Amino acid sequence: MNFETKRMDDITIFKLNEKRLDTNVSGLVKGEFTMLLKVQNVTKLIVDLSDVESCDSSGLSALLVANRILESMGGSLRIAAPSEKVSTLIKITQLDRVLRVSENAEIAIAELKNLKEF
Repeated sequence: MNFETKRMDDITIFKLNEKRLDTNVSGLVKGEFTMLLKVQNVTKLIVDLSDVESCDSSGLSALLVANRILESMGGSLRIAAPSEKVSTLIKITQLDRVLRVSENAEIAIAELKNLKEF
């Protein structure tokens, strides 16, 4: 699995450098999310999907795992720059009610910077 992480103040950006977020990589992605959130105590996470062209249910599950962990910690998740195909899947599955989607990473960063700390 090819990915990179970048830290900007209290915001961590996880950029998946894969064409597909599917069963082949979703287990590894979940593991990385768990490490970031539980070991490194990340509370503001952006998942940059700008390189991802398609996603399946296991990929959505990985995103939901990160969202659930963050919510339990009082943190926030943003999904940034999903392709039209991935955006449509999020909407069809009505996960847009649960997952916050931003047009790109810069907008997601601005949204998370404006969040008040609890």
